[in-house]
Amino acid sequence: MLVTKKGDDKRSELSIQIGCPYKVEPGSVNFDVDEGVSGCTIEITGLENVFREEVYGADQLQAIQLATNVDPLLRWLGKQYDLFFPSGEPYFEDGE
Repeated sequence: MLVTKKGDDKRSELSIQIGCPYKVEPGSVNFDVDEGVSGCTIEITGLENVFREEVYGADQLQAIQLATNVDPLLRWLGKQYDLFFPSGEPYFEDGE
């Protein structure tokens, strides 16, 4: 995927990395943790700053499912950036 800040012409490569799900230990987060609660890291490089976020689910499967659902995150980034396929076509058809 390619990205450019809105109003700029220079495109750079955008990379989205999803980490392996991990078990969340009680006391390591600011919410109560039941057995099985898991987290997963999302990291985006290619922007002005590295974007890093942790998502949490009831178990490892839900954590990775939530982490891989990047469309809402890309739409949020689309407010400041234009996103493109490697072919140069816009990522969002509706211009978001």
